[in-house]
Amino acid sequence: MRFQLEQLLSPEQVLALQSQLLSPDSPWEAGVETAGWHARGVKHNRQLQRASDRHRQLAAGLLQALEAHPLLQAAALPLRIHSLRFSRSGPGEGYGRHLDDAYMAEGRSDLSFTLFLSEPAHYSGGELVLEFPGGDEPHKLAAGDVLVYPSTLLHRVEPVEQGERLVAVGWIESRIRSAEQRELLFELDTARRSLFAREGKSEEFDLISRSYSNLLRLWGP
Repeated sequence: MRFQLEQLLSPEQVLALQSQLLSPDSPWEAGVETAGWHARGVKHNRQLQRASDRHRQLAAGLLQALEAHPLLQAAALPLRIHSLRFSRSGPGEGYGRHLDDAYMAEGRSDLSFTLFLSEPAHYSGGELVLEFPGGDEPHKLAAGDVLVYPSTLLHRVEPVEQGERLVAVGWIESRIRSAEQRELLFELDTARRSLFAREGKSEEFDLISRSYSNLLRLWGP
């Protein structure tokens, strides 16, 4: 299951992030420095140094916004959101076909996410392309929006043709490892919330809530 978080950041928050990331004193390095051995030949971008004070400051604010988002909590059931990185790509830069590592230093990758920080009109190329059996699915969202998708998918970032693509990426270790189980739990949670909004607390609401909670216990760590 993939889903979008619309306007995780307001236009004002996006502008503030852009200003700090594109400041002349921001410490950028070649993205290949953090690529796995199998992705080094296809990763052609730049990343904000993760050990820098600027990265720590910006990542902390972004992490807070992600953790507070109700759709992310309901659909991803995050145990931890980790390994945040800020990336920029100019003309000729991108990230070829690859698969995210299953385990990183900070946690397992069940879900990946990309927060778009450049408006689509400000650069050409640079689409995030997810590969499905039925064909490729390109994404280029508005600045401030997030795409969350399974880390099990092969994907790529097309080379930027003009302008500059600025994003933040990261990963989610879910309390529920199985994507199918997460989707069933999300549907149950959505149904019980809709029922409660329409009818308040009822026998049906209690039964659905019981099943939801017991499945969390059954399928969780």
